[in-house]
Amino acid sequence: MRLDKFLKVSRIIKRRTVAKEFSDNGRALINDRVAKSSTEVSVGDTLELHFGENTMKIRVLNIKETTKKNDSADMYEEID
Repeated sequence: MRLDKFLKVSRIIKRRTVAKEFSDNGRALINDRVAKSSTEVSVGDTLELHFGENTMKIRVLNIKETTKKNDSADMYEEID
């Protein structure tokens, strides 16, 4: 699954266009490498997302094409 779609489906970022812009600006890392919006995300990958001064590290647990709001939190776990 593409990074921008994963961020939207998992509800980390609300809109896909915002997720695309976010990742194309170099603010997302997958396994310690800068990732573009088209980079593929796999189960077990570690994502590091930079929101201003805050950083969010997550591990991908599950990939789904669509989810309900309650199930979206099961797609990842936060690390530190």
